Amino acid sequence: DVGPGATAQAPGKTTNKPAPAFSLQDASGKTVTLAEYKGKVVLLNFWATWCGPCKVEIPWFVEFDRKYKDKGFAVLGVAMDDEGWEAVKPYLQKNNIAYRIAVGNDKVAESYGGVESLPTTFIIDRDGTIAAEHQGLVSKDDYEKEIVRLLDKRADLRGGSADSSLVIARANQP
Repeated sequence: DVGPGATAQAPGKTTNKPAPAFSLQDASGKTVTLAEYKGKVVLLNFWATWCGPCKVEIPWFVEFDRKYKDKGFAVLGVAMDDEGWEAVKPYLQKNNIAYRIAVGNDKVAESYGGVESLPTTFIIDRDGTIAAEHQGLVSKDDYEKEIVRLLDKRADLRGGSADSSLVIARANQP
């Protein structure tokens, strides 16, 4: 049952909505907030230890985190296991997951549109806007193209900002 104003999200759907704020705990007990990642491109992945497609994606995300973290990119995993850290901590250790993981809850899942299936992944731009949403397994190449496009977007803006302001200033002169 879909309520008024709700829309079905296709894989890779661009929403252009602000990413909802949240506060969760990471494996060391520290609070994780999305606000900490402002100014970075973030891959926010809702997953679970029992999820087959999640197990396929996680090594890609480890690679992306390593490859792009110095360029303003971060991966944040939100584990949706009912058993919480009891299931998640051993999984993180066994699989050498280096990016930050928090255990999610229904409130956070609902704030992201009611995460109905796992994995569900949101690509969030540097301004905290959801640039894309993916439900289910998506190709590694598709994720990487989106990440690189958003990382390059900032570089393009920096490179062209001075020229743009000159053009605007000249256009406004009498």
